[in-house]
Amino acid sequence: MVEIVAQNELSADAMDHSAWFAEGNDPYFLLRFPFARKRFLAIRLTACDGEIEPKIYINKGRGFREEDSRAVGRSKDLLFVLDVGRVGTIGSVRLDPATEPCRFAMSVEEFDTTSAVEHHVAEQSDQTSGLECIWLAKLPRFRTSLPILSFRRKSSALQNYIRTTASLAGEISVSTAPPVAHPWLSIVVPVYNAPARYLNELVSSFLEQDTTGTELILSDDGSTAEETLGWYAARKHDARINCILNPANGGIARASNAGLAQAKGEWVTFLDHDDVIAPQGLKVIRKAIEVSPKAEFFYTDEVVVNDDLKPTGLLLKPAYDPVLLSGVNYINHFSVYRRERLRALEFLRPDFDGSQDYDLLLRYLDGLDDSQVLHIPYPAYWWRRNGKTYSRTFLGKATDSARRALHEHFERKRKPNTILPALTDTLHRVNFKNDTPASCPKISIIIPNKDSYELIAILLKGIYEGTDYANHEVIVVDNGTTDPATIELYQEYARRYPAFQFHIKVAPFNFSRAINDGIARASGEHFLLLNNDVEIIGRDWLNEMVQCLNYDKVGIVGAKLLYPDRRIQHAGVIVGFGGLAGHWYLNKPETFGGPMNRLHLRSSMACVTGAVMLITRECAEEIGLWDEENFAVAYNDVDYCCRAYKAGYRIVWTPFACMIHHESVSRGSDKSGERRARFEVEKANLRRLHGTRDFIDPASHPAYSRDRSDPKLVTGTPSVVARTWFGRTLTSSRLKSGANSATRRDVVISIHDVGADSASSIHE
Repeated sequence: MVEIVAQNELSADAMDHSAWFAEGNDPYFLLRFPFARKRFLAIRLTACDGEIEPKIYINKGRGFREEDSRAVGRSKDLLFVLDVGRVGTIGSVRLDPATEPCRFAMSVEEFDTTSAVEHHVAEQSDQTSGLECIWLAKLPRFRTSLPILSFRRKSSALQNYIRTTASLAGEISVSTAPPVAHPWLSIVVPVYNAPARYLNELVSSFLEQDTTGTELILSDDGSTAEETLGWYAARKHDARINCILNPANGGIARASNAGLAQAKGEWVTFLDHDDVIAPQGLKVIRKAIEVSPKAEFFYTDEVVVNDDLKPTGLLLKPAYDPVLLSGVNYINHFSVYRRERLRALEFLRPDFDGSQDYDLLLRYLDGLDDSQVLHIPYPAYWWRRNGKTYSRTFLGKATDSARRALHEHFERKRKPNTILPALTDTLHRVNFKNDTPASCPKISIIIPNKDSYELIAILLKGIYEGTDYANHEVIVVDNGTTDPATIELYQEYARRYPAFQFHIKVAPFNFSRAINDGIARASGEHFLLLNNDVEIIGRDWLNEMVQCLNYDKVGIVGAKLLYPDRRIQHAGVIVGFGGLAGHWYLNKPETFGGPMNRLHLRSSMACVTGAVMLITRECAEEIGLWDEENFAVAYNDVDYCCRAYKAGYRIVWTPFACMIHHESVSRGSDKSGERRARFEVEKANLRRLHGTRDFIDPASHPAYSRDRSDPKLVTGTPSVVARTWFGRTLTSSRLKSGANSATRRDVVISIHDVGADSASSIHE
């Protein structure tokens, strides 16, 4: 029987157990088989979107080496047939399913005879057109030398990152801790039938922390396992651990509440009984609290580990984002609360078991200012992912509890709503009910154009015939059309729709001037900028963008844009990429979810593209005109969003408004001649006015590289990784603008130098 071990952020789809997500650094499967086995393995890989590029590593008795790998190029559907022999001391194969994040299906079958596997191949080929079959015959079966005990080609970026950040954390200093009688932190752990090994590892991770003044409270939920009860008996005289033995099983929330009732710390956090605290984790949290005395809540990053506590992935989180939080509890562990505020909330609610932490978090954050919620970008929590957690075991119940918690959260804000599935079914989309005239405000749609009959005809048809939002006006700002067909098209729409207007004035193309002209003519409550090369493919797009204005402080909303081949063109703009700004996850498949599947959810950004951008009138009036002098063509949307971000407006990106963008079809490239010279000037203007070279975007993470659309984990020597990692306050990551500078809501961060100006113009 083949054992399949998934490594490095390979996760099974909760809704389809044959499907997998590859998201981390260098994900792979390890296929293990016993000494005596069936002769053939048939491994089928099918890309759910686009193509994949797998690679197989053959074990020749010295582990998995690059020179022993077999790459087969890109394909949609592949069937590998491996002849591993009926017996052998070599009992493993490594399969790297893809070279980039993707979703795919995999199946593995075993066959004893050549005729059986040939019949399987023929049957699969008959059923699926285009299936590519790869035969790997007579793989090595016996070792000729001692094995190299490693499945990695080199020390992984993940391992380097964990090692380097722990080393840096060891160098920070904190003030003298209070006496144990008055701890600064209480760690509450609900326990139920935990193996002694888990409890020993948990307690060891606590006792080995390089800080004092903390307490560990184990609140047992009526365990019946002899191993767990025996562990308590052996620890009953250990004054460092407070064990509360509740007489009956009441669920996670009640057990946690029993622990909270005995907590003495000013701050409280939670730990699961099968997880551990990372080295230096509590000291980093202590330092964060010291340098941010006005904060009310902190959260950290997480390392994903297997059952043996070997790291397999990272959860690197953005700065606090209540919009993203409405789709997924990305905050999770560690969540560090003030005990007195928790007490006022009466702790956890048992009716929300499975998502009791999500419910508590939403209630706790109600009424807090964003500046009081701080992210600590240090992986202080090691999360053992073994598929046995309550929320995994009872996924349906946990999802229902999460949606009830979200519903009540927005009801408390007096925002009627229903909670729907997101693009990932187990995640969430808040549907704000449109039952008042104010929920369907008049939108002024502003379209810069010149000639381009085919493009503008498609766009206008989509607005008037393919959009379920009637309260709008359309204003075409034209800088010199001479094409008779385009002019006739304008006139026809003006005859049919009184709210349609067009204005032709011969002038050099200046996107900022066109937008300013359109806004000056607009009568709507909000303004929607639309490039002429956008194609509408769903009827609800405008209603969705308007719905996003229901979140607090929203001034700008952006949409998901796809290239004509359905790969991602715009999933938000990251300020600071290449020292400038650039699109996130460019060219990924349409269904690509990104880290934590966050591209399947609404989220806050520092910038979205001007190709499809909704701006509230309030924001437009405060921010003022688009900059016609410094950003005539490129980076005008980045400049505008940066100004809005610094003024305190929230910028939301939504995947639920999705369109095709035929990027720059009507205007051409900026890579030669006068356009190139102008482009270089506008890049310099962006750096000068907004300090983008050193800005760490709140939607990203300080540990991600800033030289590419698909960011990678930055590792290296401590001096490189931590140029400003620890001990810096919020001023470390700032958009330049004097007294109104905007910052990330991180406590400690890292800044990495990026020399390449790799970003392209945003709205084109």
